[in-house]
Amino acid sequence: MQKLLVIQVAGLGWDVVARHGPRHLGDGLDLCPMTPCFPAVTCCAQAAFRTANPPAAAGIVCNGRFDRVTRRTDFWNQSARLVRGPRLWEGLRAHGGRVGMLFWQQSLGESLDLVLSPAPIHKHHGGMIQDCYSQPPDLYRDLCRKLGRRFDLMHYWGPLASAASSRWIVEATCALLATPDLAPELLLTYVPHLDYVLQRRGPADDAAICPALRETTGMLSQLVAAAATAGYEVLIWGDYGITEAQRVVFPNRLLRERGLFAIRQIGHRTYPDLYASRAFALVDHQVAHVFVTDPADLAAVKACFADTAGIAAVTETGPDAGPESGELALTAAPGCWFAYPWWSGRTGAPDYARHVDIHNKIGFDPCELFWGWPPPSVSLDPSRVRGTHGRDDVPACSGSTVPALCGAASLLELARRVETWLSA
Repeated sequence: MQKLLVIQVAGLGWDVVARHGPRHLGDGLDLCPMTPCFPAVTCCAQAAFRTANPPAAAGIVCNGRFDRVTRRTDFWNQSARLVRGPRLWEGLRAHGGRVGMLFWQQSLGESLDLVLSPAPIHKHHGGMIQDCYSQPPDLYRDLCRKLGRRFDLMHYWGPLASAASSRWIVEATCALLATPDLAPELLLTYVPHLDYVLQRRGPADDAAICPALRETTGMLSQLVAAAATAGYEVLIWGDYGITEAQRVVFPNRLLRERGLFAIRQIGHRTYPDLYASRAFALVDHQVAHVFVTDPADLAAVKACFADTAGIAAVTETGPDAGPESGELALTAAPGCWFAYPWWSGRTGAPDYARHVDIHNKIGFDPCELFWGWPPPSVSLDPSRVRGTHGRDDVPACSGSTVPALCGAASLLELARRVETWLSA
């Protein structure tokens, strides 16, 4: 039975690779441009790959979701049951093959032989106990012992996010590949850190990008060598390309100005009132889903965004968009991105705006990559964000030691080729 290591590299876009290299990562492993899925964000890309279906069909339309019944937003939920549809590895498992997934989104509860994912415990009075969820249960403990250290979540996201997160994951992956009794025939892993540099500094900052790419290349070479030693083929793919972030757009401010977005005033802070709001925008990089409570308001909500600088398209979604989609979808213009704040200036921000808080915010917040003042708060200044993604007209890239997996024009085509190859 053939064995495959899938390496998903966050932010590995073709434009950066074409400018700085390397395009060649080993014997027969050349990177080529590839159209990402839409929206081109992490959860959508990983769901599309593992189901070989577009994000809407896979049930993941952005990195977050909105429950219309409870009126709560929910970003980075890790339940595998959110991803709908058959998995591309089902043919492999039908032939007795094993599958493992390291640090992929929506992996908890997935029907796999091996799972490892960050899963901290949030303490009742604040603070966090760092930990990872694993199946089998002893997997994380055993890997920590082999590597001589635990995984530090502070390096995975937030102002301290760095290549240290990728190094731990890469070393853990290599340790698994070197353990034949444990290593599955299909192993999917993740290299996140290039994305942090690109969002912080932007893709045109060669002084920052070149060292980050060299570090990424070194890790990929380490993985490719470990895979070859263990008898694995390799597939490397990027989920999106990152472009310059030149303008930030605030959909919820526009809705609030029209009286469609409701707030609760608590002291000098404001909080969203999604029970009373007639509309709000769940934002995620260059895409936003706008949820409209009453269909009679749809025209008024749509008018809020008409002729707004930085918005390329306002689309009424239909049945094909899936139940997770908003009634409207916004797509940012090139060089623009959406931020979640509904307040202006430094007054009115909720308490969690100054913290790494991926659960309470009604949108993805790249400002969490920057320190605010005083530390340890995070920044409230979206102008510091230099890179963004989400549009599908910015190519990602892929490459493989398997000829049948090379040269796929799109992520969906790549996934379907993998599905066919694994089932053979």
